[in-house]
This record gives sequence, structure tokens and C-alpha cells, in this order.
Amino acid sequence: MTDGSLANTHTPTTGAGHLNPIARITLIVAYAVLALAALGRSSFEITTKFGDAPLPYTVSAISAVLYIVITFALWRGKNRLALIGSSIELVGVITAGSLGYIESAWWPDKTVWTGYGSGYGWIPLILPMFALWALLRARRRNATQA
Repeated sequence: MTDGSLANTHTPTTGAGHLNPIARITLIVAYAVLALAALGRSSFEITTKFGDAPLPYTVSAISAVLYIVITFALWRGKNRLALIGSSIELVGVITAGSLGYIESAWWPDKTVWTGYGSGYGWIPLILPMFALWALLRARRRNATQA
């Protein structure tokens, strides 16, 4: 219907499709919790002991900002931004996790992503994989419906 009535239920979709509501809420909550944890951790570390380990504390701050962006993107239905953010997060977790083992002298203190997120129950490694799976699945479902 194009008469502007409430019966028109068509909603425009973004290029990424619609996420399953349970997956969306789960991702929003998980990313919001990680954002608060990483923001608190990095704020404390940067303000009290930045000179001791600038690289790890900067990585923690970057992860906090990234978690905030992904949370916002999921909340607002900006799935493409969430997809990009989750991809960057996964690369960051794998890079920081690997470098922590390869070049441990660079990491005199832990970050959210150290040990592939082991200090956070490996959630920083598992979460972007789940987010990417859910977002790509929604995108595929939208493409087959079009």
C-alpha cells in the first residue's frame, strides 16, 4: 500500500538484512558488557600506569572504542557497520593474541585481547565469530528473499 496508512508494513532493509531478534539482543548485551569492562580497564590503566606498558593499554582502549561502536551499530540496526567492526575485532584479537605469544616483551601487561581473550573467558575471540556468523546469515537470508 502506498496511501500512508498503518497497514503498510513494508520496512526498508539495509544491505545487511535483519538479524534474528534473540541473536541481536544477545550481541548487544555482550558487546555492551565488554565495552564497559574494556573502557573501565583501559581508563584505569592509562590514567595510573600508562608508562609501564603503553602498547597493551592502548590496545585495551582501542578495543573499548570498537566495542562501543559495535554495540551502537547493533542497537541502531546498522548491520554493515557491525559487520565491519566485528571483522576488525576478530583480526585484532588474533593479532594481539598471537603477538602476545610470539613477542611477549611487547606485552608486559595484559589486555582484553591478550591470550586471545583468555582473561575474559575467551569471549573476545568467540563473540566476533558469533557476530559475523549471525550478520552474514542475515545478509544471505535477505539476498535470497530479494
